[in-house]
Amino acid sequence: MPADESSAPSGTDRSRAGAAISRALTPPLLAGPLPAGPAPFAGLALRSRPATGSRRPPAPRGGRGAGTPPRPGRRAGVRQTYERARRAWDRPLTAYYLILGAGLLITVLGLVMVYSASMIKALELSRPSTYFFRKQFIAAVIGAGLMMLASRMPLKLHRALAYPLLAGTVFLMVLVQVPGIGMSVNGNQNWIYLGGPFQLQPSEFGKLALILWGADLLARKQDKRLLAQWKHMLVPLVPVAFMLLGLIMLGGDMGTAIILTAILFGLLWLAGAPTRLFAGVLGFAVLIGFLLIKTSPNRMSRLSCIGASEPGPGDSCWQAVHGIYALASGGWFGSGLGASVEKWGQLPEPHTDFIFAITGEELGLAGTLSVLALFAALGYAGIRVAGRTEDPFVRYAAGGVTTWITAQAVINIGAVLGLLPIAGVPLPLFSYGGSALLPTMFAVGLMIAFAREDPAARAALAMRRPGVRWKTMRRRVMKRPSGER
Repeated sequence: MPADESSAPSGTDRSRAGAAISRALTPPLLAGPLPAGPAPFAGLALRSRPATGSRRPPAPRGGRGAGTPPRPGRRAGVRQTYERARRAWDRPLTAYYLILGAGLLITVLGLVMVYSASMIKALELSRPSTYFFRKQFIAAVIGAGLMMLASRMPLKLHRALAYPLLAGTVFLMVLVQVPGIGMSVNGNQNWIYLGGPFQLQPSEFGKLALILWGADLLARKQDKRLLAQWKHMLVPLVPVAFMLLGLIMLGGDMGTAIILTAILFGLLWLAGAPTRLFAGVLGFAVLIGFLLIKTSPNRMSRLSCIGASEPGPGDSCWQAVHGIYALASGGWFGSGLGASVEKWGQLPEPHTDFIFAITGEELGLAGTLSVLALFAALGYAGIRVAGRTEDPFVRYAAGGVTTWITAQAVINIGAVLGLLPIAGVPLPLFSYGGSALLPTMFAVGLMIAFAREDPAARAALAMRRPGVRWKTMRRRVMKRPSGER
């Protein structure tokens, strides 16, 4: 029985309580008078409580005592999840896997969409339905080999290839203007006929040549501390870039010229060009572009189709408007692969410049957002590689490749969405065209090589090799004591 709260129990009460507990716990066969001396169960006597003590407060409901720490709230769980994601995102191999995974996924998804978008176009030309897909697949296989080769090449060899690649590209771009060798496609004289169904567009390789040559030039000047002088920053980078732009504009390909200009500005930005110098070059380029657009009725009509919702007089905005129709009819998840309506002669160039519109029609908003997410991951990885390296050549080359792919994707998708004029540039790694796919996949391999050159990434990759892992386990076994199993 519990003791009274106001006073302690007396000695007689203690003896009576002990005797009652002893009789209750004694088996029947041993029942009888207890022996003299201290009781065997005296230890079970109730302890007296101090007279001035207070009762222990009752335990709170819910099964937890007062001293139990509270459970972490939802905010703490979100914070832990964020910290885990941040640590996983900051791992040394994150950029490596992002570049490799995003590049391959964009290429594979592009092959699927090229086949779906080009079937009707091939049948219109009296070709097999897989005509364009087979050519793109061959280019993708060759591009995969180039990507693997570029990812395994040392940086010194990449820098050594810069000048031969630039010289070869300039030579081919001059050949484009020679009658009988160069070909005109859609009004642009920028193709070389190779025989059979194969053609080559040298201006696509000019982007890669400018990046490698410009990165090597700026890196050597930075080592000699010459970039602080604006003359060394501009010469000979800007004159060579303007020479390439002039050769491209002789063929009338302003879309490729815009991408090359973006690459030039990206290299100048990474080199630390002053704001006045950067603004001056940008203003001069905008002025030249405005004059080129103003003097061409075709370019002016493309500029007037921004945000158009009707084909307009003479169907001048037919392609831009039907690209919007394709995106609008896709809904959330699209009509399904191969079920596009616009590719049945309504949308021109469904497998090249406007393949993103067919993707939106067949895969819906989910498909287009997936493509955008892959390009965003590729761009982030390139910025991360350029920002974390100590090698100036890697920084300039990685920044140039990232500017190239990102700017070209923005211009192509912006034209499909009606936010930018139609520039006639393909979606990198996604649209049909082997001449555009080959140098772009080589550039992705170049980025993979840069990501592998990071010291932390190199150590992480070395630890994942089977031989290194076996040697590490063997050393651990040899260090154990002899008696341990």
